[in-house]
Amino acid sequence: MEITARSLWTLIHGMGFGALYLLACSGAFIELYRFTTSSTPVGETARQERFLKVYLVTMVVLAWTAVLTGTYVIYPWYRAVPPPGTQDLELFPQRLLMSSPSTAGWHSLGMEWKEHIAWFAPISITMVAFIFFRYGRDLKNHKQLRTGVLAFALASFVSAGIAGFFGAMLDKYAPVQGGQTIQLSNGVAK
Repeated sequence: MEITARSLWTLIHGMGFGALYLLACSGAFIELYRFTTSSTPVGETARQERFLKVYLVTMVVLAWTAVLTGTYVIYPWYRAVPPPGTQDLELFPQRLLMSSPSTAGWHSLGMEWKEHIAWFAPISITMVAFIFFRYGRDLKNHKQLRTGVLAFALASFVSAGIAGFFGAMLDKYAPVQGGQTIQLSNGVAK
């Protein structure tokens, strides 16, 4: 069993940072709603507020790490330009997608959308965390602000989900490959 270094980075980016972020989103949305609408005693609330702050900071880190590794590690490999005369486009995912009418849409719609929508996830969850740090339990008294925070948390989840979907489909049709081969095991087939 083996994997290339670029495939490993793609796996870390998508299934590590991206998938963990998507899993955390549902918990954050529910906890933000519960925390800002319930009438829990103040002593218990302080502990819950600290937990939610740590949770949101972790989400911010996951979201930014996913977007930054995608943009500055994976994306340059995706956009690599083949030398003139190259026939095998396997190591050039963008050109591979664009070389066939049946897959060109994955680049023109999928990657172009992914490039832009993915940035909305960390920007919006950073805003959610900032507002929660600023207002905390007092969000209960600001209905419109609370609604906005919950809407941006949901928007962050939706944008990360769209980016994740397109990332998975792009990786299916034109995976980023190459780099050093990493041997995972030397099993013998039986």
